[in-house]
Amino acid sequence: MATTARDSHGRFTQEDDSIFTSKFAVVAGAATAGAALGVLAMLGRKVAVQAPTYFAGQWPEALAAEHKATLAVFDLLAATEPRNTIRRSLHLAQLKHMLAKHALEEENVIYPALREIGEIAGADELNAEHGYVKQYLYELENMPKDSADFLTKLADFRADIEDHMREEEEVLFPRLYAAVGEEKSASLTRAINKEGFKLA
Repeated sequence: MATTARDSHGRFTQEDDSIFTSKFAVVAGAATAGAALGVLAMLGRKVAVQAPTYFAGQWPEALAAEHKATLAVFDLLAATEPRNTIRRSLHLAQLKHMLAKHALEEENVIYPALREIGEIAGADELNAEHGYVKQYLYELENMPKDSADFLTKLADFRADIEDHMREEEEVLFPRLYAAVGEEKSASLTRAINKEGFKLA
């Protein structure tokens, strides 16, 4: 069957359907290839973001490595001047993403495991402190980035988050690790990596 088309001079001509079909196939193939490359790029980015946690070792070391990386971003923010509004915004976005991924890992895996071993009050306290983390992020996000109060708020945030990290790393995480054994610990490590990959 033939279709009507216009030639380079604007005159109507007959065009074979097979030409139309082959042109459509080329366009569809290019679109599919582009979508596949996009998916591969997204997966590659997710792997790159989660890789430091994955390679840090078992879950206590992995979460401690994330704590250390988070404090490094606090350092970058603290080193900014009020005129560095773009840098502050970028580092704050990075911090927000890191903390969201980290919170997902802890809230969906580690805190429930703490509750299972009877550390209910400790798990609930840590979970409540994550609410204050979100409050600090909200306040910093909505504060003018050249505000004289930006670094003061950031310092308060860092002090609170360091207390939170210390409680986890020095008290509750060692208790959980000692209580669950190697097999369960390996399962927790796989689970935090799975959760982290979701937001990586």
